Amino acid sequence: MNWNDLATRLFGDRHDIREERDLLRGTATFDGATLCVLGTTNHAAIGYELALRQAAVVLGTIEDHPGRPILLLVDTQGQQLRRADEFLGINRAMAHLGCCIDLARRRGHAVIGVVYDQALSGGFITTGLLADECHALPEAEIRVMRLPAMARITKIPEATLAQLSQANPVFAPGVENYVAMGAVRSLWNPDDPASGLRTALAARNTRDVRAADGEQRGGRTAARPTVQKVLDAA
Repeated sequence: MNWNDLATRLFGDRHDIREERDLLRGTATFDGATLCVLGTTNHAAIGYELALRQAAVVLGTIEDHPGRPILLLVDTQGQQLRRADEFLGINRAMAHLGCCIDLARRRGHAVIGVVYDQALSGGFITTGLLADECHALPEAEIRVMRLPAMARITKIPEATLAQLSQANPVFAPGVENYVAMGAVRSLWNPDDPASGLRTALAARNTRDVRAADGEQRGGRTAARPTVQKVLDAA
């Protein structure tokens, strides 16, 4: 689903979201409240400039509209793989974006992410995964990296990784696996995404329950007990 269709299904004509060189930004009226809408499109690669442009929108919302909910529309192929961005400090720019989203949450802004198309790697980590909750449409594509790339990095044969992915969601791409691991809170009905957004805003959860969700859903069974052991020992 493209962002125009999603915006129409969520808000009808009650929005002014616009596309500016892969950046989505604007406001929308939802159940009588005004939301800040921010995101990316065209499978955007998040580089130095795009990260800072997103961060500026978040900071502007914090300063000018305290407490206004923020909806993150996620469609990214990950971080921009260019030498120029590395020289400029893409790592610091993306960290800045993540810190801005975290600041918004701590200042009382409900931050809801939804993957409506594609979410990969660092572009997903610094946006949707830093929201209060991240949701997705069923047809979305989510993965950390492709199995061939994972095989090169880990030095584990691709055939072994493919076999592991059949039983372990950690190794497997696909939105269902990210739901099982707890990274994605829920899947929204593409015919009625407004119901999903309404539920997420009404039941805003500022606690990180991803490890608990992953344990309950059977996709990441060791994370919560491990975290608890660390807390108990602290």
